[in-house]
Amino acid sequence: MCGIFAYLNYNVGRERRYILEVLFNGLRRLEYRGYDSAGIAIDADLCSPAIPKKEKENGGDEEARRPPYGSAPPLVFRQEGKIESLVRSVYSDVDAMDLNLEQSFSVHAGIAHTRWATHGVPSPRNSHPQSSDAWNEFLVVHNGIITNYEVLKETLIRHGFTFESETDTEVIPKLAKFVFDKIRDEEGEQTVTFSQVVTEVMRQLEGAYALIFKSAHYPNELIACKRGSTLILGVKELSDDKNSGKLFHDVKALTKDEKPKELFFSSDLCAIVEHTKNYLAIEDNEVVHIKDGCVSILKFDSGREKPASVQRALSVLEMEVEQIKKGNYDHFMQKEIHEQPHSLTTTMRGRLKDNSVVLGGLKDHLKTIRHSRRIIFIGCGTSYNAALAARPFLEELSGIPVSMELASDLLDRQGPIYREDTAVFVSQSGETADTLLALEYALENGALCVGVTNTVGSTLARKTHCGVHINAGCEIGVASTKAYTSQIVVMAMMALAIGADRISTQARRQDIINDLSSLPSKVSEVLKLDGEMRDLAESLIQTQSLLVFGRGYNYATALEGALKVKEVALMHSEGMLAGEMKHGPLALVDETLPIIVIATRDACFSKQQSVIQQLHARKGRLIVMCSKGDASTVGPMESCRVIEVPQVADCLQPVINIIPLQVSP
Repeated sequence: MCGIFAYLNYNVGRERRYILEVLFNGLRRLEYRGYDSAGIAIDADLCSPAIPKKEKENGGDEEARRPPYGSAPPLVFRQEGKIESLVRSVYSDVDAMDLNLEQSFSVHAGIAHTRWATHGVPSPRNSHPQSSDAWNEFLVVHNGIITNYEVLKETLIRHGFTFESETDTEVIPKLAKFVFDKIRDEEGEQTVTFSQVVTEVMRQLEGAYALIFKSAHYPNELIACKRGSTLILGVKELSDDKNSGKLFHDVKALTKDEKPKELFFSSDLCAIVEHTKNYLAIEDNEVVHIKDGCVSILKFDSGREKPASVQRALSVLEMEVEQIKKGNYDHFMQKEIHEQPHSLTTTMRGRLKDNSVVLGGLKDHLKTIRHSRRIIFIGCGTSYNAALAARPFLEELSGIPVSMELASDLLDRQGPIYREDTAVFVSQSGETADTLLALEYALENGALCVGVTNTVGSTLARKTHCGVHINAGCEIGVASTKAYTSQIVVMAMMALAIGADRISTQARRQDIINDLSSLPSKVSEVLKLDGEMRDLAESLIQTQSLLVFGRGYNYATALEGALKVKEVALMHSEGMLAGEMKHGPLALVDETLPIIVIATRDACFSKQQSVIQQLHARKGRLIVMCSKGDASTVGPMESCRVIEVPQVADCLQPVINIIPLQVSP
């Protein structure tokens, strides 16, 4: 998952060394997303434009080897491997160039990127920023995939462009140069605006993307745009008065003043929180242009020749700087796993009152939901698994049929959604591309759309009719953990609220509410298995595959546990419905294949005992998760490893059961 970051200072002097460090630190904040290469672009010294090596080797007259604009070409640094490799490489290169790191800029625009290879192997030439030509007339950093890049590439090659990378991204800066040259030839250089170039580029692109453009033709300007991928604008006004740090209430103010300020683009809030708490979540098809310290926002519409200007309000970030620090933990995922007692407490705070559940975001829509012909849960990955864990309980309490949809599959099939349906969209970030596309589809079909997200002000939160904020706090680890458990709890509370009018389930509801209150303490108890699960993980290091069997509420636990192993341990793992074991998977079992069976006390307990017996008969290498006190009932102790966890209400047991599986990778 690529990370993009940009920094622009206006009317405030910043040395080149400072600018470099801001860009490097922005990339470090995005490091958790996973990457294989990184790069940055900054400005050269204006007084001595550097002639590219390739151009020098080509010979020719001096004038022909000058850049086709009045400033020095931007400097681009790209490196395979870790960010620190890029840092060392940059400082080595600037020393070799004799570049003045102490030079101060009152205005400067820099861009940076971490890449996760999708098109082309990890290498400097495939890293970002990608360039339009040897003079770096247009530079682009990109998160996402351009699906029509091959067609665009063929067209650009016919017009004389030469490609150096294997990426889909390279077509974007080259397309920008093609558009710029064409408009300039037709209308004259002075009439070509940066936003005009970028909107025309957007008109040609298909796929999902977040883009930041830097151009030597438009020094000290940046343009960002997005379609499907997340992009954030952060704004920090600088002044000498006591109100320094209090930022703009809306973007309209940014279009008028010339106060000293720093502006940031990022694909993640965690990269801007140390600089400012004032931000704007850029929406799909918006073009955000920073020029002369002012921000203008245009709304791109493929059906219109010119985009319309729009005004947007800034949001205040609730995240604290401490949340993006690892503290005493080895990594962010470990920290967030151990934060779950707190995140669950925060998720439930103020919502369990007088033996009832109060969800302010849903109260005006509960009657409509109760009269739905069906409820559809829609999500991707971990969020889909959380919804799957909540489905049986929601069906039980509401009496409404509940179906599950992977967002991408729903779109591929164009599955039927009706006006009488309630579609519940689950996403930690609220910016998951496939989920947002599915949301647009459901809105077009007239369904009531409910959002379950961890991010206030996200696209999902803004576009759904109603919803619930899960309040899990900042999640930096790319493998979601605390958001997953909070999502289950939020959807359990949704089930309680939707089914509150059914007299037949009142006793059941009360039992669940009581267990919700005690859930954080039970999670603290199961976290004490950390050491035991580390030992188990070490014993599985040499294995090539892992199966996880679950049933009922814990089918979702099996899927999510296997997903965590894939994401973190990079090992093949597969979550399976235990009821399907005899329909193929049993043939895989032997004494070398580790198999986790989730057999805590619920309506499926006896069935899971039978599964254990069948796997034992095949000499399976068993790891059984059971409720405390059940070790002797789940299988022969000498042939399987047992993990005992606290017992809670069956519908909440997935919250407990997933934690050992989160810890083990």
